[in-house]
Amino acid sequence: MGENIETFLAQLGNRVDEQTGAVSAPIHLSTTYSHPKFGHSTGFDYTRTKNPTRAILEEGLAKLEEGAQAIVTSSGMSAIQLIFQLFPAGSSFLVSRDLYGGSYRYFKEIERQGIAKFLYFDTEEELAAQITENISAVFIETPTNPLMREVSIKRVAEIAKSKGALTIVDNTFLTPLRQKPLTQGADLVVHSATKFLAGHNDILAGVVVAKTQELGERLLYLANTTGPTLAVFDCWLFIRSLKTLPLRFNQQEKNAKIVVEALQNHPAVKEVFYPGVGAMVSFKIADESKVGPFLEQLELFTYAESLGGVESLITYPTTQTHADIPEAERLAYGLTPDLLRLSIGIEDAHDLAADLTQGLSIATRK
Repeated sequence: MGENIETFLAQLGNRVDEQTGAVSAPIHLSTTYSHPKFGHSTGFDYTRTKNPTRAILEEGLAKLEEGAQAIVTSSGMSAIQLIFQLFPAGSSFLVSRDLYGGSYRYFKEIERQGIAKFLYFDTEEELAAQITENISAVFIETPTNPLMREVSIKRVAEIAKSKGALTIVDNTFLTPLRQKPLTQGADLVVHSATKFLAGHNDILAGVVVAKTQELGERLLYLANTTGPTLAVFDCWLFIRSLKTLPLRFNQQEKNAKIVVEALQNHPAVKEVFYPGVGAMVSFKIADESKVGPFLEQLELFTYAESLGGVESLITYPTTQTHADIPEAERLAYGLTPDLLRLSIGIEDAHDLAADLTQGLSIATRK
């Protein structure tokens, strides 16, 4: 059996049903499982605890991220919530300042409830200056959402470990195809699997992957206790989606580079943010007053929240994904009202570039 990631994902779930020889893994919808006899179990008792279809998915995701244990959840936010249940009340955390607005909203809510405290940083130097032994974990996005800023996971993990803190990385944007945080020193990886991993804008899901068996077992206990379980049919769809992840992501990244070139050469664009990898691009329009007309002019890009699907989307973070971050804070770190975020799909790249070019033509009119 080949060990390349394309081979592994294409074969995910195959050959698990020896009784029938089914090529596609079965969907086990049963919520409960009989015991062969008193004191014995098949390994499956109740589907919140463990399900055969979900087990295929979680084992595949753990291998994909090179971790000890993966847990799939009902959304990206439930995955983040599951991680933060690892820590006792009163814990303090250091977090990337530029991050998804939903994560910021959650952190502010548990801070308001007195459960935890959050401090923010922009650079590795700021992290090193702020971290103390009182910090329980460092939470980062790299690249960040939506300004595409990068930090060294290895360096962040070294800084965190020097003070006894864990490192948590949101790997939604790059996926394990381009970045494996656990191999660079991180302790936990989180994904909004709704995005690139599932990739079709039709599954809501989250993923947590733990580096060690100890952390994985604790997360399994918490997941069984609190029940952020991903539905079995969604698990099956997720497995099917992973089979084409390399094909999708490679094409999206290829398209993104062509789109970036078109944006960089357009007079109505004043700045482009792209880390050189992946399929997420942000840019600032030269005339902020033209944001609305530009969005209405587009024909291929869909003006919508979310990202990572086969269809290209455009998002206005100020009123959509990052609206819960106070305006003064957004402006302070560069998330200004002239910024738009693109999620590049698998359409023809030149069609996408042409759509943006014709949309931006309205921004050059007097």
